[in-house]
Amino acid sequence: MGDHSHSAAAKLPIQGKRNILVTSALPYVNNVPHLGNIIGSVLSADVFARYCRMRGYNVVYVCGTDEYGTATETKAMEEGCSPKEICDKYHGIHKDVYKWFGISFDEFGRTSSPQQTEVCQDIFKKLLKNNWLSENIMQQLYCETCKKFLADRLVDGCCPTPGCNYDSARGDQCEKCGKLLNPTELLEPKCKVCRSTPHIRDTNHMFLELPLLKDKLEEYINSMSVMGGWSQNAIQATHAWLREGLKPRCITRDLKWGVPVPHERFLDKVFYVWFDAPIGYVSITSCYTPEWERWWKNPEDVELYQFMGKDNVPFHTVMFPSTLIGTGENWTLMKTISVTEYLNYENGKFSKTKGIGVFGDNAKDTNIPVEVWRYYLLTNRPEVSDTLFTWGDLQAKLNSELLNNLGNFVNRVLSFIAKAPGSGYGSIIPDAPNADTHPLTKALGEKIGSYVEQYIDAMEKVKLKQGLKIAMTVSGAGNAYLQESQFWKLYREDRPSCSVVMKTSLGLVYLLACLLEPFMPSFSLEVLKQLDLPLETRFSLSDENSDVERARTPWAILPAGHKIGTPAPLFREMRDDEVELFRQRFAGSQAERLARAEGETKKISQKLNETKI
Repeated sequence: MGDHSHSAAAKLPIQGKRNILVTSALPYVNNVPHLGNIIGSVLSADVFARYCRMRGYNVVYVCGTDEYGTATETKAMEEGCSPKEICDKYHGIHKDVYKWFGISFDEFGRTSSPQQTEVCQDIFKKLLKNNWLSENIMQQLYCETCKKFLADRLVDGCCPTPGCNYDSARGDQCEKCGKLLNPTELLEPKCKVCRSTPHIRDTNHMFLELPLLKDKLEEYINSMSVMGGWSQNAIQATHAWLREGLKPRCITRDLKWGVPVPHERFLDKVFYVWFDAPIGYVSITSCYTPEWERWWKNPEDVELYQFMGKDNVPFHTVMFPSTLIGTGENWTLMKTISVTEYLNYENGKFSKTKGIGVFGDNAKDTNIPVEVWRYYLLTNRPEVSDTLFTWGDLQAKLNSELLNNLGNFVNRVLSFIAKAPGSGYGSIIPDAPNADTHPLTKALGEKIGSYVEQYIDAMEKVKLKQGLKIAMTVSGAGNAYLQESQFWKLYREDRPSCSVVMKTSLGLVYLLACLLEPFMPSFSLEVLKQLDLPLETRFSLSDENSDVERARTPWAILPAGHKIGTPAPLFREMRDDEVELFRQRFAGSQAERLARAEGETKKISQKLNETKI
């Protein structure tokens, strides 16, 4: 359940303002998210939501764990507990991971709430009333011993593909040859629970008649994909689905763990997780505010931006819009979809079972600060093709871009201001009355103004990687300006010019803290602390013109006479031996890793015991 303590102050759409609803794909509850999952949805959405807040837009960002379906039931059986206990455990893990990563949800909920049942059943009844649903008989495996129909994942058997013969193929896919299967195709099928042989039986199911909704759906896709600037990969995936021809889609399952189907002939069934998961965005918003319809049934005033990995596209561009259109109500349909490809790890894929790669709960154990993780994932965001996480690349980006470019610029400026009078400014921002006649400074201002324009343009189009790159260019321009001005010489030979250079550079430091806030909020807070400026005075980008103008006159951003705080290094270098250590730590099979970890823990507790004596 969502935390209701804030619903008094829940944000609602304001007429005449930009109202933006941001969602990120609901992470499936039965595992720990890895870095690829994090960049694919929640982190990308967080950057955009933070940018919108900085622009003064009225934004609500919702997400939560997707908790229903076979996978949760199966996991619960493996761990010998109830599906609800599994969900509680992993919902907590997800929440902690995102909290550590600084993800600024307005509401982080879950799909196993009473609100989900209510919204889901209501949508279903409207689809039924409008004749977009049909009933059809399907053949499914039934276990006499367990007295139930078996979900795809609850059956294994011999793969029917010629030449494969793998004897533990799952009901939905053979892991050996990769072929997608139906459980009824397996040779010598066995029930995963009791190992007896299931038999084929007829079962009745409900289908969403996508072919009948095709015209309305295509009209939506054709206009919105252009208007909302959908990412290329989203458009391709959607058109591939449409080209194949829309087929009726089964929306019910023979399971216990899910939203019950409110229909007298389907009382022993629940909704298929892919029917109910996207509805989770709506129900989680209803946990955030009882007036959720002002966000979700208000397309005139609200823009919906959705973030996800490429495997989720058809559900958001075909299934979910069809479901909403079919109710005949005036829903807020997705305007912009931002899709990432995959982030792979070193030379393969992330694998929890094999212990390969960094998972959310490992990231904080590395002692690498969160801003470094966020920066690296965002510069590496797989926007057009899959990208690779490698420790060598993380080290190179940390040392050259964060430490030598950004950290170095901020620290040089602040340390010089903080030096005692006679060699610095005694921490007081100097006055710079003739800044606009200083040629080098004037040229810099023009450059910075156009960078801020480009930054706004990239971020509005959800080109996050580009936005980050432009913000870092501001830092590069600052370093070049310091070198060219030779401020250390000016301090002795032309104090007024030195004051111009330092006041201008301090303005850039402040501007950087603002431009980088969506990407690295913890970095920005630290810089503002060292400047001794509150977050409230933040350079907001709300009124475009005035702020691009402000960026053109960086010397005027901060007031003369203000006393700054204490400068301190912002980043620490990563050494080769650390990289090697991380590479080994996250490369091995989980069994080896657990054994190593247990060994470490034993060593530590031995030490503790020795010290106690």
